[in-house]
Amino acid sequence: MKVKKLFRKTLFGVFSLFGMIGLSTSILCVYTVDTHLSEEYVTNSRGIAKTIADASVDILLNRDLSALQSLIDQFLEIQGIRYIYITDEAGEFLAHTFVPGIPEEIRTGGPIGGAAVERHLPGMGDFVEVGSPILAGVAGAVHVGMDTSLIALKIQRAIGQQIYLISMVFVVGVFAAIWFVNLAARPMGELLAYAVALARGEGDPSKAPVLERDDEAGQLARLFLHMSDNGSAGAPAGPP
Repeated sequence: MKVKKLFRKTLFGVFSLFGMIGLSTSILCVYTVDTHLSEEYVTNSRGIAKTIADASVDILLNRDLSALQSLIDQFLEIQGIRYIYITDEAGEFLAHTFVPGIPEEIRTGGPIGGAAVERHLPGMGDFVEVGSPILAGVAGAVHVGMDTSLIALKIQRAIGQQIYLISMVFVVGVFAAIWFVNLAARPMGELLAYAVALARGEGDPSKAPVLERDDEAGQLARLFLHMSDNGSAGAPAGPP
């Protein structure tokens, strides 16, 4: 499908506009999904940490560490939770879900308070960790780590679906743009063919279909015919 030179820049502008829309939409989608999922993860982590903190008060008062370990183990079944650990008021570890042992980054990390902290644990990945105090911190704190790789996976899925949709729209838009540009360029082709035939004196110039058009191409064709008639009428006669 050939496009006339006069409309190639217009077509290039349409394609560039499609590309800019696709790129800006993808960036906005990544930012929105990442922001919302991160906030949701932090909120869920705080809720889970508070639930464990409230449920572990009696267990800590009875110093039943096996029951405490059983309590945090059951929360690992929730999607996204990768580790949980509980510390006492002095920062000593009372229970945890790390296998085979507590990573050095967490041992030396110090208390995090109630703020969300991003952690990178070698061999495990990247996490968002939040803490919740037990009895206002008098009995220790609960720490919950959520795996951020799930956020990245959901972002990839969302972007993949969006790119698939944008690609379909782009392909359809390309063919539609070419068709519309060629449709707009057709009168120019008819006008050019008429001008060439008029210059060569081929056929009856007053019966060309382009003269019946009511757009700019028809106006130019009638102007060409008028100029041709005036030129023929004003031309000097040949030798007898």
